[in-house]
Amino acid sequence: MKHIFFFDLDGTLTDSGEGITNCVIHALKLQNWPVPDADDLRRFIGPPLIDSFQEIAGMSEQQAVQAVRDYRARYSTIGLFENRAYDGVIDMLADLKQAGKTLFMVTSKPEEYSIRIAERFGLSPYLDCICGATLDGRINSKEAVVRLALERAGYPDVSTVEMIGDRLHDIEGSRACGIDCTYVLYGFGTRAEAEKHHAAHIVETVEALHQHLLNL
Repeated sequence: MKHIFFFDLDGTLTDSGEGITNCVIHALKLQNWPVPDADDLRRFIGPPLIDSFQEIAGMSEQQAVQAVRDYRARYSTIGLFENRAYDGVIDMLADLKQAGKTLFMVTSKPEEYSIRIAERFGLSPYLDCICGATLDGRINSKEAVVRLALERAGYPDVSTVEMIGDRLHDIEGSRACGIDCTYVLYGFGTRAEAEKHHAAHIVETVEALHQHLLNL
C-alpha cells in the first residue's frame, strides 16, 4: 500500500501558468530576445529554467543564466502569486492527511519560493515537508529533488511512495529513484506524453486523483 505521496507543484497542486509565462516573457524581453508562441511558452512550465531558456528559446548558456536571474527577480515579488490552487486540491490533501498519509511537495521550483506559495494558497497545513531546487543550481533536476525528499523522509521503502505530477520529468525523475508516478491530465502535460514515458497511472481530474490516491 502507498502511504507517502510526493506531489509536484506546478500543474499538479496549483495552476501557475500565468505567473511562469509572464516571467519568461519579461526575462526574454530584457535581452531583446524573441518571445516564443503560446505553445512553446507552456513548455517552460515544469523543467529547470536554465535548460528551457537554452532548449526552447535557443539562448546560449550565458544568456540563459542571465535570463534565469531576470525571471527570478520578477517571480520572487510578483510571479509566484500569479497562481491558484486547483479546485478540489485542498479537500484532497485534507482527506489524505485524515487517512494517515504522509504528504510531501517535491518540485523543481526553488524551495524558498515553493514554501511561500504553499503558505499563500493554503497548502502548508497538509504538507509534512516541502522539497525544492536550490537557487545555486546544486539541486536542480526532478531526480535530484526526489532523492532529497527520500532523504528527508528517512529513506522509506520506495514501494510505499508514489510521485504525482503532470510532466515527463516527474515520470523520469521518480523512476530513476525506483518510484512509480501518477500522471495528471489537468495540468500542463498530455496523455501522449504520459503514455510515451510509461506513467504508472494516468488520471484526468483532481476528483479522479483524489479517489485514486485514497485507494492506491
